[in-house]
Amino acid sequence: VPGMLGNILDMSQDFNPALGSTPSIQLFRIITTLASHLRTRMDQRLADIGLTTQQAAVLSIVEAADEPPTLGQVATLLGSTHQNSRQIVNALERKGFLEVTVDAVDRRVRRLHLGPDVKTLFAQRNPSDHREVGQWLAVLSEDEQRQAVGLLHRVLADLT
Repeated sequence: VPGMLGNILDMSQDFNPALGSTPSIQLFRIITTLASHLRTRMDQRLADIGLTTQQAAVLSIVEAADEPPTLGQVATLLGSTHQNSRQIVNALERKGFLEVTVDAVDRRVRRLHLGPDVKTLFAQRNPSDHREVGQWLAVLSEDEQRQAVGLLHRVLADLT
């Protein structure tokens, strides 16, 4: 497999046929592979507090929301099914990271709220976690990172 990996990982060319027949297929494969690597690394970092990357993503969404989001809103933002998001929320609720309440206006709707210690936990962790993520992506300049964010945001916005 080392020879095969060398062909796949050789990014010295703009177009690498080992990754696929078109730039869009290559980009898709690189993004999915990179996402898997980054998720694994972040899962390892979060293991000591009993969280996964997906669970941390849900907490970040809830924290960033202007008002407590619904499960459906979180599922949409994650690009996930309602059922998968429900499983993540249930795990977070069991661990005390999240509280689920009935909406005051529509009793069928459930709203997600951060647990009492989450903001403190992330205030303590974020500087170290953010530095680590910065190191993972340091091969790109800050300007290249901004450009990548803009380009990938356009793709994400179009898909949603």
